[in-house]
Formats: sequence, structure tokens, C-alpha cells
Amino acid sequence: MDDLRIPAGPGCPHGLVVPAGELVERFSHASGPGGQGVNTADSRVQLSLDLGATSALTDRQRERALRELGDRLTGSVLTVTASEHRSQRRNRAAARERLAHVLRAALTPPTPRRATKPTRASKLRRLADKKRRAEVKARRRRPDAE
Repeated sequence: MDDLRIPAGPGCPHGLVVPAGELVERFSHASGPGGQGVNTADSRVQLSLDLGATSALTDRQRERALRELGDRLTGSVLTVTASEHRSQRRNRAAARERLAHVLRAALTPPTPRRATKPTRASKLRRLADKKRRAEVKARRRRPDAE
């Protein structure tokens, strides 16, 4: 098993390399298609990484990952499962991709909201609609008895 490599991006400018020794793989029977081999082959893969103990994350990244992934963690262990393929090899690759994607999403800082202003055209449309509505209501009124 090789190290898990996550390319550089927001949240981890130099990328991440999770040592293979810190990844725990468990195999079990997968439900679904597989023909005669489905009952004998352990093709379902559970890949786990202890975020609290991994050497791949800085303290800041660890805090962010634990905060963002809090509802997905068991203690401080992140687990992903892959069972969509018939072969264990392809499920192992899928689980590694999924773990990399989840970590990448957790480490990416949120984009700040930028305040926007209504455009000039939208202001003019709003005022025109308001004027039209006022005219409709004005026509409903009784004429003044003069």
C-alpha cells in the first residue's frame, strides 16, 4: 500500500502526504452484484485515518478538519467506505480517492461572503413596478366628491 497523496490547493498550499502506515484498511463482503464470487470475495473496503494522531496535518489543519468533519468522525477517526466495484483493488482505489476528496473539502477555507448592491437597472425596474402598482390602486379609489 502506498502513501496517500493530496495535491496542493486551498487549505494545504504544499499538498499532503498521508503515510501508508497511518491508514487502516478493513475488508468485508460487499452487497450487490458479483455473481458467484460475491459470497467469497471481501471486496468492500473501509479506509480509516485518525485525524487526531496523523503526522500529515499541521495543528491548524487538524483543528479545521476536526471541526468541519465533526459529525462524520468516530472519536477523531475518519472512515470512508467503497463497495461500488466488484474488485477489491478498484474499491481500494475508490476509498483512497474518497478520503482524499473529503480531506480536501474539509481543509479548504470557506469563501467569505461579499456584499453586493442592486444594479441600476434593477432599481429602475423596482421603481417602475412600484409606480405601476400605485396607479392600479389609485384607479380603484372612489373619485373625490367635489
